[in-house]
Amino acid sequence: MENEEKVIAFFKTATKPVSAGQIADATAIDRKEVDKVMAKLKKGGQIESPKVCYWQWKQG
Repeated sequence: MENEEKVIAFFKTATKPVSAGQIADATAIDRKEVDKVMAKLKKGGQIESPKVCYWQWKQG
């Protein structure tokens, strides 16, 4: 499974907004790589930030 797929899977199963550090810890992916994936997802409108530094999968 690629890093992007792992991050997406983590977001879809998260029950609350998460930080990039939490994603890196849970998926064992380097933090810089998580940041790259999240930037791509943010640009694509797939994730949203309900509060500073925390992200969640965009519903709908």
